[in-house]
Amino acid sequence: MSPQRLLNISLDSEQDVVLVRQRARQISQLLGFSQQDQVRIATAVSEVARAACQLGFGARAAFCICTASGRQLLEVAIGARPDARGALPEDAVVTAYRLMDDCEVEQGSEPGAGAEQGAVLVTMRKWLPSQSWVGPARLAELSNQLAKDSPAANTYLEVHQQNRELASALAELRERQDDLVALTRELEDTNRGIVALYAEIEDKAERLRKADEMKSRFLSNTSHELRTPLSSIRALAKLLLDRMDGDLTHEQERQVRFIDAAATDLSELVNDLLDLAKIEAGKVDVLLGPVVIENLFRALKGMLRPLVDDARVELVFDAGGIETPFESDEGKISQVLRNFISNALKFTEQGSVTVSAAQDSESISFSVADTGIGISPDNLQLIFEEFSQIEHPLQRRSKGTGLGLPLCRKLAELLGGRIEVSSLSGAGSTFSLVLPRSFMPPAAAQP
Repeated sequence: MSPQRLLNISLDSEQDVVLVRQRARQISQLLGFSQQDQVRIATAVSEVARAACQLGFGARAAFCICTASGRQLLEVAIGARPDARGALPEDAVVTAYRLMDDCEVEQGSEPGAGAEQGAVLVTMRKWLPSQSWVGPARLAELSNQLAKDSPAANTYLEVHQQNRELASALAELRERQDDLVALTRELEDTNRGIVALYAEIEDKAERLRKADEMKSRFLSNTSHELRTPLSSIRALAKLLLDRMDGDLTHEQERQVRFIDAAATDLSELVNDLLDLAKIEAGKVDVLLGPVVIENLFRALKGMLRPLVDDARVELVFDAGGIETPFESDEGKISQVLRNFISNALKFTEQGSVTVSAAQDSESISFSVADTGIGISPDNLQLIFEEFSQIEHPLQRRSKGTGLGLPLCRKLAELLGGRIEVSSLSGAGSTFSLVLPRSFMPPAAAQP
C-alpha cells in the first residue's frame, strides 16, 4: 500500500528544526504513542532534521503512514541536498537507529522529489500501537487536526518542554534504579538462603552417605556371621533326615523338615543381603564372556524344572532364533532371570510363564511374561523397594524376603542395562532385562 501523507515541513533554519520537533511530538501523540515513545520520536526527528538543515539547502521533512505485514507504522523521511560542507553527521543517524524501530540512509533521493544527484535521504519508521489503525477517515481527521493546531516555533517553550521531558525521564530512571536496588537486595537475601540451603543439603548428604556405608557394612558383617550357623543347621537337619543317627518318628521328621525349610529361607535372605551389600560397596566384579542364549535357556530350564507344576502352569522358553553370542556376565543374567521366573511361577495359579529373547542393533532384551495375578500401576515402584511386598493371599502363601527385585535392578545397572515392567492387576505381568550388545561399565556409560 502506498504511503498516506500527513505533513510536509521545510527545514531552512533553526526555527524550523524546533517546529519539526513539535510536530513530531504532536503527530505521535495523536497516533496514540506512549509518552516515552513520543519523546523518542521527537528526539530522533529533531536530531536528523538539525543535521540535514546544517548540511546543505532545500532540506524537507515528510510525515507519512505506511502499511507493512498487516501493521501500520509512522514514517518520517528527512532529505537535503548537501553542499561542499560534507556528509550527514554520523551521531545523528546513530541516534535515529537507537530510538526508532527502523532507519535507512539513501543517497540520490529527497522526500517529495524524484531522484536527485547528491541528495541524502534518511527514512525513520516506528510501528504504531496495536490498538491504532489509520484509515481514510482517520487520516482526514488527523490532517484537519494538524492544520488547525499548528504550533508556533517558539524556541524557549520547546527548550522548556525538553527540560520537562528530561526531568520526567530522570525521575523514571531514579525510580527504576530504586527498584533495581531493592531487587538486588532481595536477590542477595535469596542467594544467602540458597547458599545456606546447599550447605545443609551437603551436610545431610554426607550423613546419608555415612549411614549408607554403615548399613552396607552391617549387612555384610551380619550376613557373614549368619552363614556359618545356618550352614550347620542345614547340615544337621540333612543328617537327621538321612537317618544317620537312627530312625525318626513321623512327627519328628515333620518337625525337622520345618527346621530345614526355615534354614533354607534364611540362607536365601542372607545371600540376597550379602549380594546387595557387595554391590553397594562396589565389591562385585563383572565376569565378561560370550553369552549364548540357547545354552543360557537350557540351563535355566533344567534348574527351574522342580518348581514347575506341569498340571497348572506351562514354562516356555523362546530364544527368538538368536544364535550370535553377545558379551556380558552370564551368571548375573541367570540370577536375574531366575528371580523373574520364580516370582512368575509363585504368582501364576493357572496358565503359562514364557521366557523370551529379542534383539535390535544396540541391545538384547530378556522378557518373562506370565498370566498371573498382575500388579496395579500404584505398586509398580513399590516392588523395587527393599523389604517391600504387596498384600495378596498368594503373597502370604508364598513368603519372600522382598529383596529379589531390588537386587535384580542393581545387577541390571551393574551390567549396564535396566529393568522394565508392564503389568495390570489380574492380567499378568511382563518383566524385562534390557542389556547392551557390548558391555559398557555404568560409570563409562554416563557422559
